[in-house]
Amino acid sequence: MESVNVLITSGIGDDRLQQIGGVSRRIKVTDGSALFRAEQDRVAGAREKLDVLLAEAEVLFAFRLPAGVIRRAPRLRWIQVMSAGVDRFLDAEMRGSPVVLTNVSGIHATPISEFILGLMLMFVKQAPFCFQLKQEKKWQRFTLSVLHSKTVGIVGLGSIGREVARLAKAFRMKVLATRRSAKRVGRGRYVDIMFPPDQLSDLLAQSDFVVLAVPFTPETNGLIGERELRAMKSSAYLINIGRGGIVDEAALVRALDEHWIAGAGLDVFATEPLPADSRLWELPNVIFSPHIAGSMEDYATQATELFLENLKRYLDGKKLLNVVDKKRGY
Repeated sequence: MESVNVLITSGIGDDRLQQIGGVSRRIKVTDGSALFRAEQDRVAGAREKLDVLLAEAEVLFAFRLPAGVIRRAPRLRWIQVMSAGVDRFLDAEMRGSPVVLTNVSGIHATPISEFILGLMLMFVKQAPFCFQLKQEKKWQRFTLSVLHSKTVGIVGLGSIGREVARLAKAFRMKVLATRRSAKRVGRGRYVDIMFPPDQLSDLLAQSDFVVLAVPFTPETNGLIGERELRAMKSSAYLINIGRGGIVDEAALVRALDEHWIAGAGLDVFATEPLPADSRLWELPNVIFSPHIAGSMEDYATQATELFLENLKRYLDGKKLLNVVDKKRGY
């Protein structure tokens, strides 16, 4: 019985390692997370020791990949990453290799959609201003707004976008969306109007909140620039939980500074960590977080459960879940 060497390069805990090893007697699981961290820290000899493990690996389960993994792992057939976005992995070697790449798309739908609704509520309830008043010890009453009857435009109706639409309907909002596969204007579940991608400007012009939930690909790089920001209502808010590169950040700073739009909720940025000299730190109409919208207490557990299902499929010769189209980038 031929064994399948599974290498883990992210710390997932002993219990989860045992779960992986328990899938089949064919599985030989190796925890290389300490060596991966040592290589990242440039500890002497770590690279050479990790090379030994990579040389034998057939399957790799990781949050981040070792540099040059395709060259260093000649027996590698499948990589399961612990993230949904894969843009950082798709270098020329990865795109040109026969190694199958799968992601954990779907497990982020709940935490990120809740995060998005949280941002929307913070804007209509003016939470940043409340925090400011508390810091200044001021008692100042003011008028708030509601989400009810507002319009949210969702750019990208994948698992996250669909869950945002469902939650928005619970607030009795109007939901617009664009989807890559849409060929004409129509409707969808929890979506009042579905636009094809070439009618993005219509969605922007009608939305009180614009949510960017598309993957970062060559097609979506710089998707939202000056023209798109000027197409939005001056009272509208932009929310980006995709990737920073989807938005022209310089144009966004100008839009916020000159009030082309009312504000922005940002979890991702063109450069991370956000540089200390970025204007985004100072703008009062920005709420942002350090790329944490998809985090949750049991993230590693959920990612491992998906990997376990895929590992069973791999051993049985069945089609894997969440196979990435390397040309499309998702």
